[in-house]
Amino acid sequence: MRARDIMTTPVITVRPGTAIKEAAALLAEHGFTALPVLDDGDRLVGIVTEADVVRDRVPRDPRTLIHVDHVEAAPVTTTVREVMTAPVTAMEPGTDVALLGKALLESGYRSVPIVEGSVVVGIVTRRDIVRAIARDDDTIAADVRHRLEIYGGDRRWHVEVHDGVVLIADEFDDETDRHVATVLAEAVPGVTRATAVAMGDRGGQ
Repeated sequence: MRARDIMTTPVITVRPGTAIKEAAALLAEHGFTALPVLDDGDRLVGIVTEADVVRDRVPRDPRTLIHVDHVEAAPVTTTVREVMTAPVTAMEPGTDVALLGKALLESGYRSVPIVEGSVVVGIVTRRDIVRAIARDDDTIAADVRHRLEIYGGDRRWHVEVHDGVVLIADEFDDETDRHVATVLAEAVPGVTRATAVAMGDRGGQ
C-alpha cells in the first residue's frame, strides 16, 4: 500500500501570510489536523497544525485573574508564518504506508504532506491510515478481485478475506502468477497480509 492509495487529494493549502483565524476556520470546516504552507512559487515551506493554531491563542479567563497583580501578556500572533512548523518533512506518492506510518508515530506528527517533485499533491494523516485499516472485509475482497481480474482474467481467482487477511486460490498452478497476485492484494488498502495458493492446496491453509 502506497501513500497515493490513501492520501487526501486535492489538498487545501495556505500561505505564510494567511491569517491564523482563517487557517483555523479551514481546519475546523474540513476536519483536518494540518494544512501545508506554500510560498508564492507554490513550494512547500511549512505546515500549520491544530496545535500551532491553538498555542497562545486562547487567553486565560479574566475571572481567574482578579486577585493577580500582574500577568505577563503573551505576544499576539496573527499570521501562519509566525506559528507554522518549518522546515517540514514530506514524502512521495510512492512511499510505502508502513514506512509512512512508522515515521508519523516516531515523530509524533499527525500528518505528512505528499509531494511530487516540488508540487504538493496530497496529505496523509493518521486518520487516513486508520480508515484504511478499518475497511470491511467485503470491500477489501471486491478490490482484490478487481485487481486480479485485470491481471489474470475473471473466474480464475477465488478470494476470501477475514480481518484483513487475504487468501487467494488460483485455478491454475503458476507460481509466478501467484506471487504477482500476492503483491497486488497486499497493495489494497486494508489488507494486512495476503497468501496465494493453487486451488488444490486451498484446504490446507
